[in-house]
Amino acid sequence: MANFAAYYVEFLWNWLQNVWYFISQFFYNIYKLLIEDAIGYCVNLGEHVSSFDVWGWICLIIVSAANIALLFFICYRLVQLIRRYFVFRAREVDKDMLLEEVARLKEQANELVKEKSKIFALKLGQDIRTVEFQPSLEAGVSGGEALPEGEQSSEAGASRFTKLINIDEKYEADPNIIYMHDDDLLTLPQLVTKFVNYAASQLKLYYTEETIRRYIAGMATSKIIILEGISGTGKTSLPYAMGKFFNNNAALISVQPSWRDRAELIGYYNEFTKKFNETDFLAAIYEASMREDPNFVVLDEMNLARIEYYFADFLSIMEMPDVAEWKIDLVASPQPTDPKNVVYGKFLVPQNIWFVGTANNDDSTFSITDKVYDRAVTLELNSRADYFDAPLTESYTCSYGYLESLFEKARNDFALSDRTHELIKEFDLFIRDKFKISFGNRILKQLTLFVPVYMACGGTELGGVDFIIASKILRKFKSLNLPFLTKELNELTAFFNDKFGVGVMTYCLEYVAELQKLT
Repeated sequence: MANFAAYYVEFLWNWLQNVWYFISQFFYNIYKLLIEDAIGYCVNLGEHVSSFDVWGWICLIIVSAANIALLFFICYRLVQLIRRYFVFRAREVDKDMLLEEVARLKEQANELVKEKSKIFALKLGQDIRTVEFQPSLEAGVSGGEALPEGEQSSEAGASRFTKLINIDEKYEADPNIIYMHDDDLLTLPQLVTKFVNYAASQLKLYYTEETIRRYIAGMATSKIIILEGISGTGKTSLPYAMGKFFNNNAALISVQPSWRDRAELIGYYNEFTKKFNETDFLAAIYEASMREDPNFVVLDEMNLARIEYYFADFLSIMEMPDVAEWKIDLVASPQPTDPKNVVYGKFLVPQNIWFVGTANNDDSTFSITDKVYDRAVTLELNSRADYFDAPLTESYTCSYGYLESLFEKARNDFALSDRTHELIKEFDLFIRDKFKISFGNRILKQLTLFVPVYMACGGTELGGVDFIIASKILRKFKSLNLPFLTKELNELTAFFNDKFGVGVMTYCLEYVAELQKLT
């Protein structure tokens, strides 16, 4: 034992001496290389430099520069290698941490999928112990899951339309059925008066009967109504008040400048989540299909984006004469869990809905094209009505069917006269000859729809014609080279006064006067 202890002590002493010798020699060699040898090099250079000629000095400078450059390069590469090592090491550490985090999230996802599988099993009346769960790679990565045997996909039992299914459940529990009493069977003039008094007495919003007359006649003409004018004139308030009046709040949709296509308006099917990203707009028009009363969807500041881009589908389908073809494609294939009114992946736009767009014409908005104007009824609201003391008036219970019957009765009772038809033909020939502009069958059809209802609401026949010509036809004149049409505009004023009566076409004459200011 004593001999082994003596041996081991001697061994440790020798080993420590060797380690110390290695360390001391290592630092001594560095010292020798960087200091002693460098001093020796300088002394050696000093002994020989006195014997150098000109070429010797030149070679000395060149060689010294090359050596310094080589030394700098070696140091630079060493620094780069060291830095690269530490950066690589840091990335590897981060990668390991991320992998650990992914593994943890996968484990949590698997636990959640197991819980959901148990819930499915309970819903199907199965014993939880019989449910076999086999998590797949997709379940850990993308959130998918393997369901109990007998289920075909993760969508079973859950619809891809969350909002629309909620609407189905809401109206299944409480259907919207309109019961109208004798007091509710109003005529169109009574309807106009009742709304004006309701808005004034209940909402403190004041509109003239002429404005409401045009608005209701516009509802009978097109499903798209555009309200233009300066800010603060009640453009957004009008459809809001109309919704309140019919006991059905209008849906307010704020148009965003970034809207470029229909996906911004109605949503899209997300292939990753297997859900349909539903918008408030889609929910609003779907809810209208579950109701029996008039519905209004307000597209606030609708020309902040190009209307013919994001609203293209609706502009197209509303040109179809058969309303059964007013269908919007939502998804490519149907599923049993789709909402009630989404049939074969398509949704039929209901007839009891109107799209009311508000528009400001300034530098921050796009100009509305003729394609949109031709399909819509446009009202200009440039001033508020004066305050008046209205009697307290309650809201109105009215079904869409009854409102449509009033429109149909007006078309039968107040059809355009032959004299008015002749005047419209003469006007068409006049503007073709003088301005090279014509209007097609669409505007003629709108005349026959708008004017009778406008008359039934208390207006005159030529008053309705005056509004349609100004808002539909004279609007197109802004695209003409007006400074070269001064004579023709004067002739147009004379034509209105001669053919329709002096001062009768008030709206048209005011519009022509505005055009003349641009010449």
